[in-house]
Order: sequence, then C-alpha cells, then structure tokens
Amino acid sequence: MIPTPPLPARPSSPPRQPRTLGGLLAALVIALGTPAHASYAEREDVRAFAAEIASRHALDAGEIERALAGARHDPEVIRLITPPARKGARSWQTYRARFLDRTRIDGGMRFWHEHADTLERAERETGVPAEVIVAIIGVETIYGRNTGNFETLSTLATLAFDYPPRAELFRRELEALFLLAREQGRDPASYYGSFAGALGYPQFLPSSMRAYAVDFDRNGAIDFEGDPVDAIGSVANYLRAHGWQAGAPVAERARLSPATDAAGLVAAGIEPTLAPALLADNGITTADGRPVAAAATLVDLETPGADTEYWLGYRNFYVITRYNRSSFYAMSVFELAEALRLGRLVEEIRAERR
Repeated sequence: MIPTPPLPARPSSPPRQPRTLGGLLAALVIALGTPAHASYAEREDVRAFAAEIASRHALDAGEIERALAGARHDPEVIRLITPPARKGARSWQTYRARFLDRTRIDGGMRFWHEHADTLERAERETGVPAEVIVAIIGVETIYGRNTGNFETLSTLATLAFDYPPRAELFRRELEALFLLAREQGRDPASYYGSFAGALGYPQFLPSSMRAYAVDFDRNGAIDFEGDPVDAIGSVANYLRAHGWQAGAPVAERARLSPATDAAGLVAAGIEPTLAPALLADNGITTADGRPVAAAATLVDLETPGADTEYWLGYRNFYVITRYNRSSFYAMSVFELAEALRLGRLVEEIRAERR
C-alpha cells in the first residue's frame, strides 16, 4: 500500500517557485552525489543501522551489510516520491477518472469471475464485501498488471538513507524487509515493487505484509506476486483488522443547507466523529433528506470550476483510508466497488432470465 496519496501530475515547465524543505533536501542529496552514489555498505550510518537491527532481531550484521552493498542509490525513486514544488489544484473529477474507467471496471468483472470462490470465502470469513476487495486491488495495481519493477531493497535503502524528509518511515520498512526475507526464506534483493517499496497485487509495504498478510490458499507460503489468492485474503484481513463493520454503509451523498459551515465540519478530520445530532444542527441530511443515522465525517470532493461534492463518510470509509490516507482514494475505491457490485447484479439478473 502506498504510504502517501497519489500526487497531482507535475505541470509542464512550471514557473519557478520556492521549494519545500523536503524538496530542497532531496535535491541537495542528488546534486552532491556522495554519499548517495557510494556503496551503502561503506557508509557509517548504514553500518550503524545494520548493527542496530541485527542486535534487535538476532540477525547477522555482516549479512545485512553484504545485502546493502548490493543495493544501489536510485535517483528516480527520489524524483517520484518528492512532492512537486508547485502543487496542482485538487480535482476530484480528474482523480476519479484515473480509476473509474473501463479498464478497471471490465477488468474487475473478469477478476471477480476468475476468483469468485476465493472472494466469497474472504467475504464470509471477514465481513468485507467482495466488491471492496476487488476494487482495492484494481485501484492499486489493475488486478496485478502494474505491481512495479523497482528493486525493493534498493528502493528502501535509497529512501531510508538518502531521503531525509521520510527517512524514519523507510528505515522501519527496510528493517521489515530484512525480517520478511528471513521469514520467507528469500534473498532481500529478490523483491520488486513500487517506487515507495510496496509489494505485489495489493501493494503492501513490508511491515504491513508481516502484520496483515495471510496464507489464504493454505499452501504454506504467502505469495503476492504470482497468484492473487493470498492478496485477496490479505486485503480482507487488513480491512477487518482496522475495524471494518460487516453490513454497515461506507458513504452516501450529503445534502447541506445554505447556512451550513462546510469548511468547519470538514476540518474536523477524516475520522467519523460528527454525531447525527450535530450534523442535523448544522443543516446536514442525506441526499434524499433523511436524518443521518450514524456518526460520520463530512467529505469534500473539490473540482476546479465545478460544485464541490459533499459526502458522508462512515466508519467503513475511514477504514479504507487506513489503506491510503486520502479521501479521494477511499471514494475511488467505494465508487469502483459500487460499479462492480451493480455490474455483478445485472449479470445475475440476466442469468436468471435466460
């Protein structure tokens, strides 16, 4: 899973703008080239890291250093993860179009057909609907088509030691990669994934793979690369572990009164803490005028030049944001899931009429 929301596309030839501190630090590392292009095993900070995690987990520090000696600094990873100097305007319609397309809808229907029994079992055991599981895998990797071709060891070493703004996070993930490799009996350099170190069909970071991945096909190994069965079970397990409520709603459109202070309610955050009485006092109902029945968050989906869409996000919406902390992401998953659910329903109705 990606540790940051997808970024807006970089504008072509933007005017010069002040860079963020993180951007300046990343650019400085790339420009200086030394320690970034030196062998990681020759660096004191890397040796200290190897000694620390070896001591903590009964690993061999020499083996860790030898593995990191084979890792290479990848400036493309830094480029891709560094926020643009000039942020584009948030656009829900642009973001939505990336994921609510025929490729993901038609591909999702095929994926559901191919793995119907597995998805039914995952839903039965965890309470997470099949369409939500399919939608997450579709948004993340187009059902395994785009899992990433970055060598994970080099990716995480680059981010852990040469990207100061988020070094702490990625040192934890690099540590988790060594532990994952030990548990799976694999070479740490054998993993490939995204530019942020996410792996396989569901794009789990190494720490999430260790914490939430399950051997859903019960063959004695967890495989996110060659077969989606473990990915299906693991996505469902991840959502259940983060509080998925079986049978509960995810989101629905909100209706605001002219007097509603939308900005103030949105600022309350993504967690559903707005009580029904508070929402009613602020003139908010569901789109068809019903009182809101459960605590919710007010989600604003902005598009330049268009009216902002307002939605009520319930606990299950919040759970989806634990996968990727973006309301745009969660809404894309929800809408793709709804499209797949309706498509499946139409197929079932047509089959009954034959």
